[in-house]
Amino acid sequence: MKNTNKNNVNRREFLKTGAAITAATILPRWILGGAGFVAPSNKVYIAIVGAGGQGRTNADALMREADAEIVAICDPSEDADYSPFYYGGRAGRLPVKARIEAHYTKQKPDFKCKEYEDFRVMFEKEKGIDAVLVATPDHVHAVVTAAAMRLGKHVYCEKPLTHNIWEARQIAKIARETKVATQMGNQGHSGEGIRMTCEWIWAGAIGKITEVHAWSDAGGWAKGPGRPKETPPVPKGLNWDLWLGPRDYRPYHPAYHPYNWRGWWAFGTGAIGDMACHNLDPAVWALKLEAPISVEASSPGVDSEVVSQCAIYRYNFPARGDMPPVKVTWYDGGLRPERPEELEEDQVLGGGGNGILFIGEKGKIMCGGWGGTPVILPQSRMDEFQKPPKTIPRSKGHHRDWLDACKGGPQPSSNFEYAAKLTEIVLLGNVALRTRKKIYWDHENMRAKNAPEAEKFIKETYRKGWEVA
Repeated sequence: MKNTNKNNVNRREFLKTGAAITAATILPRWILGGAGFVAPSNKVYIAIVGAGGQGRTNADALMREADAEIVAICDPSEDADYSPFYYGGRAGRLPVKARIEAHYTKQKPDFKCKEYEDFRVMFEKEKGIDAVLVATPDHVHAVVTAAAMRLGKHVYCEKPLTHNIWEARQIAKIARETKVATQMGNQGHSGEGIRMTCEWIWAGAIGKITEVHAWSDAGGWAKGPGRPKETPPVPKGLNWDLWLGPRDYRPYHPAYHPYNWRGWWAFGTGAIGDMACHNLDPAVWALKLEAPISVEASSPGVDSEVVSQCAIYRYNFPARGDMPPVKVTWYDGGLRPERPEELEEDQVLGGGGNGILFIGEKGKIMCGGWGGTPVILPQSRMDEFQKPPKTIPRSKGHHRDWLDACKGGPQPSSNFEYAAKLTEIVLLGNVALRTRKKIYWDHENMRAKNAPEAEKFIKETYRKGWEVA
């Protein structure tokens, strides 16, 4: 009893002392902890390079993860109006910085997000960064990604992973050497639909597959032929030379920035680069596609500067194990494959403007874009189909998987080894289109056997100081 009374007295004295300390010093919740609190030592500190529409979208996604903290942002553009375009609103360094600070100051009132024009300066100064998210235009992807990985930073890069085939090989090589956590931003790869498609195909739902058609109605970012003739002044707050990055200098024009850069060969990779990393992804994964034997492409008009408004790309892949040779066709700019006769009158082909169709010996599988939910055609075969067990690990979320990998977990499923292969397949289509030849591909030596003129599209030239190292 005596000991108990002593303990009670000590506890009362402690509570009094504690109350006095609390009255004198009010500590913020982010120090004390509480619901949703993550210790600083358990956070992934991230820099975003590229604060346009997709950079803003990625920032919003990361801010929904309690253990991610965006501490720096980099973009040559301070502010740009995206209201006429897909993303809407405003983006650029300052609007996205303000968005980030508004989020984190709810818990840490003194929080500030550092801002930079040049990612190289940011990497030099911000030594505490754990990871980098790259959401620049396509032509800068590889330069930033390679530099970040060489510094030991984990990297999430938007699709396509690179602007040319040689870059894809280099990025995969650096990822293997550095062993950092990597993920490409083809978000559908982490969905349930693409996993079901793989499992159904592997279970023989439609037998052996010999033909695939995939499509997107994306396109129309630029009109040709040639470059703009006008030379308007560079907008205030835009470092145009930095925005050009590895590309040779050309005068600024709003046809390039802030949004329609994807329609120019110097900066983008067209609709196939934009959307095939989403809509062809189920075929590459499910059919275990590696390198095609040949690729050819056709378009009503091919310009040296402006991406074609629409095109059809045809790939021939060899047999893989017990899988037979397969022909894969990509359509963009509103072009579509022939509507399957098994499709009901009220059924939409794929997901409408985006989708993929597998043709097998026992039926067809149709999916919406971005790795959408599969449907077997005809409906009678779908009704009798017994779904196989789930054998592929399920994703916790595209950004979530990357963050877990940054903290020592397994590599995400669209890591750079896989992403580089997918990107290379996609970009080979543009090599065929721009050479206007059927390309016979030598994968091991990374060359078009019958078209030496393709070399300049396989590996581009770089301005001094902007090389992929």
